[in-house]
Amino acid sequence: MIIIPGGPGSVAAMANHALQTYLKATAESATVVASGAVGGASRPVAAAQVGAMSAQSQRLFTVRRADSNDGGAILACLAAAFAPYRNSYTPAGFADTVLDSQSIEHRLSEMCVFVAVSEGDVVGTIACAATGDEGHLRGMAVLPDWQGTGVASALLEAAEAEIRNQCRKRITLNTTEPLARAMSFYEHHGFTRSGRVSDFFSMPLYEWVKRL
Repeated sequence: MIIIPGGPGSVAAMANHALQTYLKATAESATVVASGAVGGASRPVAAAQVGAMSAQSQRLFTVRRADSNDGGAILACLAAAFAPYRNSYTPAGFADTVLDSQSIEHRLSEMCVFVAVSEGDVVGTIACAATGDEGHLRGMAVLPDWQGTGVASALLEAAEAEIRNQCRKRITLNTTEPLARAMSFYEHHGFTRSGRVSDFFSMPLYEWVKRL
């Protein structure tokens, strides 16, 4: 803090007040409120972490567990998020990724599914399940207009917390070659390639792992 000497009511005091007001405003402009958090709690994050301070990056959302009423919205989210990659997938691989009315019901019953919600609309989703000593992630998707706003990180945080609470030792997930941006995201969040490559409807499927 910068202080200008002078008694109350003096020109120096008034100048000091004006300077402190300016410094406070400048400091506040360098910080934004997180565009979302698990359970609706907000936390400050550096502006550099969320990119440019645009109206989009400051939209609010919450993350909660999905229920059976969210099935249609989750399907719409998956379809929108993976649409740009449709031509890079085999037909069967794409269908298995975006699901249908029957497979989404199965996922909701067999896995713990989270959704990011803004003003009542689902803008992102992720699913997780635990078997043995590890947890597994599937179906991470964020609407195109919400990508880069913190939704994916908040969803991943919720899924990791769920698996960690079940005392699992590691988390795995799989990605396909077209999802270069997703692979970069997972690497940034502590995942590494395990070296295991399997077949996913005639597409190579790469396993990623993270120790807890």
